[in-house]
Amino acid sequence: MTATRTGLAVKCCATLLAGGLLTTMSPTVAVAAPDYPTAEAGNPFVDGWYADPDIAVYDGAYWVFPTTSRPYDQQTHLDAFSSTDLVHWKKHSEVLTREDISWAERAMWAPAPIERDGRYYLYFAANDIQNDSQPGGIGVAVADRPEGPYEDALGRPLISRFHNGAQPIDQDVFIDDDGQAYMYYGGWGHANVVKLNPDMTSLGTFDDGSTYREITPADYVEGSQMFKRDGKYYLMWSEGGWTGPDYSVSYAISDSPTGPFEKIDKVLAQDPAVARGSGHNSVVNVPGTDIWYIFYHRRPLSETDGNHRQLAYDRMHFRPDGTIRRIEMKVRDNFADGNALGWKTYGGSWEATGGRYRAAPSSGGKALLDTDFTDFTQEADVTVSSRGGDAGLAFRVTRPAVGTDSYSGYYAGISPSGQVVLGRVNDSWTPLRTAGLRITPGSTHRLRVTAVGSSIKVYVDDMRRPRISVTDATYAGGANGVRVFGTGATFDNVAVSPAQ
Repeated sequence: MTATRTGLAVKCCATLLAGGLLTTMSPTVAVAAPDYPTAEAGNPFVDGWYADPDIAVYDGAYWVFPTTSRPYDQQTHLDAFSSTDLVHWKKHSEVLTREDISWAERAMWAPAPIERDGRYYLYFAANDIQNDSQPGGIGVAVADRPEGPYEDALGRPLISRFHNGAQPIDQDVFIDDDGQAYMYYGGWGHANVVKLNPDMTSLGTFDDGSTYREITPADYVEGSQMFKRDGKYYLMWSEGGWTGPDYSVSYAISDSPTGPFEKIDKVLAQDPAVARGSGHNSVVNVPGTDIWYIFYHRRPLSETDGNHRQLAYDRMHFRPDGTIRRIEMKVRDNFADGNALGWKTYGGSWEATGGRYRAAPSSGGKALLDTDFTDFTQEADVTVSSRGGDAGLAFRVTRPAVGTDSYSGYYAGISPSGQVVLGRVNDSWTPLRTAGLRITPGSTHRLRVTAVGSSIKVYVDDMRRPRISVTDATYAGGANGVRVFGTGATFDNVAVSPAQ
């Protein structure tokens, strides 16, 4: 197979691996080409606590296999999620369990999926071994379908010992254009690469007769990931502590799948306004395009439990020289997936349906994202359903609770009574300014707030001229969300970004 500009060349009945994914195609299968700046329907993109996602493309569908993020003794099964559009995801529960693997007891980690010759392989680590005398390591399971059921291919680990100081965990599998398969793995600050034989269940040797080749780049901790683009080999890995905010992703580029790999840059790190502990990634290239996404886990700002990790993805862009731009964790939700994951409500009745977030009439119900922006632009499409009341954006919110004005922060809304309102809230309402605007019940308006320091500007429909502009330095930062007062409303296309 010939490498193309995107690193993907699709031929009849051909297979190709790029970045830990294996793409399988047939003459009649057309793979959708989602082109999004981020997870447009919101991160996390699936429900539940998960980590270490690896993604594959099988017959036009995207398959994500993550770690079940629980205490080690409860990490005894692996789930999977599939999607044809990276928006709507179907859960496949327990595609592999401890009962399927005779030697696995706990800590089933970091599944790595791949297909070869019509069989689906799932590599995983189990037992979190601390030395060579303990049973466990990296295993491989196999199935006839992406969703399983998967069975132990060997009845023992494929790698069960420490080599070059690398704990046998966090494996990623890559098949080069010449058909040679490689596995990259390692924890405890050491990374190895090994060759996989065509049977995908045994190890080959390098030209010098060795089996385990150390490729550890600077600052490596764990979470190896390999992909190829424009003839270059990209190794990504995680740095920092997995329970800490410093968990992050760096990368290197080489002309060879075995290195050398010299660190170029850190490309994904915590954003104190969005999420912490962002790491252990995988990469997917949309077949036939130069569209790339990074899939990873992160911890919500309000969560302190180390296992409270969620799955996210964002767009990945390359510079003309092939280096990767720093990845921005964007905040958006168009509710196209029919859920409101990542939102927390305080009073009122809320439902994501019909591609919108709907609030029943209430006296101050609000829904908030787990963000902490200071200077930002926040936008949403707002439709007020009643002739009275108002609905709009809450921002710089702290101390949220159920109640009409039970929070500290600001609120900007629109009302069919003919007003745009902006006020400050601290368990009571302090109006800051109003402006006249004709609004018909049931009509949709684009509402934007830009807050930079003490400057707050509110725009409605016309994004060139603010309807309201005030100076108020009472609250410097906090969560972003939406709110209703005395009316029902729908919200759509919510976005929050740092102020430019």
